[in-house]
Amino acid sequence: MSALAHLPSFSTTRYVVPLREGGTLPAIVEGASGNLWVIKFRGAGQGARALLAEVLAGEMARVLELPIPALAEIHVPEGIGRGERDPEIQDLLRGSRGANIGMAYLEGALNFDPGAAGHLIDPRLATRILWLDALIMNPDRTPRNPNLLIHQGAPWLIDHGASLYPHFNWSAWSEERAREPFPRIAEHVLLPRAEDLRTVDVEMAQVLLGGGLEMALALMPESLLGDPLLAGEFSSPEAHRQQYRRFLLARLAPGPGGHRPFAEATEEIRREARARPVQPLKARR
Repeated sequence: MSALAHLPSFSTTRYVVPLREGGTLPAIVEGASGNLWVIKFRGAGQGARALLAEVLAGEMARVLELPIPALAEIHVPEGIGRGERDPEIQDLLRGSRGANIGMAYLEGALNFDPGAAGHLIDPRLATRILWLDALIMNPDRTPRNPNLLIHQGAPWLIDHGASLYPHFNWSAWSEERAREPFPRIAEHVLLPRAEDLRTVDVEMAQVLLGGGLEMALALMPESLLGDPLLAGEFSSPEAHRQQYRRFLLARLAPGPGGHRPFAEATEEIRREARARPVQPLKARR
């Protein structure tokens, strides 16, 4: 297990094209080396918090050896996208000057379809992905919106900006509440393919508690932790980072049976879903 000391950081040299599939208008941009990246903008509706979730969840996935494209801190300088005619995009770029977060662009990747590509995700991998998404409270891995890509015959996890949503109201969360189950995991696209979560729970928790979580936390950019729109919530970027640490350590604490409560609850949801009889399709007239 290894980690970078910090995320790669560079300025984009060209705004290529918006990706209108997402509600926050991510875009493909080019770096100085010519590589393409999918950038999420700080000036979009969820602001810096969504980008912090992207980094922390994504880098936890990486230390857990789950497939995720490279992440980078991408700066949007003055003048980028000046020729873009859409006023919404112009406003977004003006509100995103400075640090943003990008993910390496997987050219030619296809959206995951369980019927066509389910065989590319074996039960153990499905179980490990399910465990991570239950930990980070990720609502965006559903059949309608799986946020899984297939690239060169392999699956890749993308788009974790909606996870870790307690950070939108830290004052409402205690360590006790942080241990609560995540009921929306019942909608997870890989739930039918997963096995008993307790078979991976201890192993994956040990990776994070053995240093993996600290590696991921260290990669959260101070430029985002200290975002001006979050000013007043925390005394410093490090105090902000500490809040994420406390929250995740509480979720990773084992219950009386030795397993994480979120893993036990997700396993119960998985068993119930498997025991539920398949509903026959009704004939149409």
